Amino acid sequence: MLSKNKIVVTGGNGRFGKILRQNVGSNYFFPKKNELNILNTKSIIKYFKKVKPKYLIHLAGLSRPMILHEKDIKKSIKLNIIGTANIVIACEQFNIKLIYFSSSYVYPGNKGNYKETDALFPINNYAWSKLGAECAAQMYKNSLILRVSMTEEPFIHKGAYANMITNFIFHQDFIKIFKKILNKKGVLNIGGKTDSVYNFAKRYNKKVKRIYIKKSSFPKMPKNSSMSLAKLKKIIQY
Repeated sequence: MLSKNKIVVTGGNGRFGKILRQNVGSNYFFPKKNELNILNTKSIIKYFKKVKPKYLIHLAGLSRPMILHEKDIKKSIKLNIIGTANIVIACEQFNIKLIYFSSSYVYPGNKGNYKETDALFPINNYAWSKLGAECAAQMYKNSLILRVSMTEEPFIHKGAYANMITNFIFHQDFIKIFKKILNKKGVLNIGGKTDSVYNFAKRYNKKVKRIYIKKSSFPKMPKNSSMSLAKLKKIIQY
């Protein structure tokens, strides 16, 4: 049973990692950086030999601030691409099921309703770093790549884009879905109802301000990275 299998989570101190930790059992392991360093293959292998997990949930990496991926590509490449490649190689060595958290931003972001099989073309460095990591995960057949659109609850920002369409879902709501798809493989879009970021935020924060993506915005932001959730709905009757 899944509850008896050991599951290791990298990046357990991140935003989603902290929420996940509060909602799972004792079979989940959240190693600190000095126990498992994604940039040190020896530490990854040592930890895997010690814990002997069946699953590895890979959350570790660099996300915000998004501008950092433009200003410090070395850090972005190391943490998101090289770190993930190291994890994939170690998982393959021990035949550990890999669940990699990618992003809806890997899609071009201009037409929306993207299916898992649609062409990918990021428009900023953050998204390129996620796609670079996906390349390694795609090569490992015992893997599940999740293209996720999720955010914290409550919505923490003072402003929300009125001209950005996406599929935001709160971390807590995502966990309810997540536990049902751990044994799936391939690529899966996960999110909520398609809507503007502003409309999503307004439902939970009446004071949020309406802001807009501009042509001069840096880094560039996708105006419509919404995803088709047909595959997800078929799996879990969502």
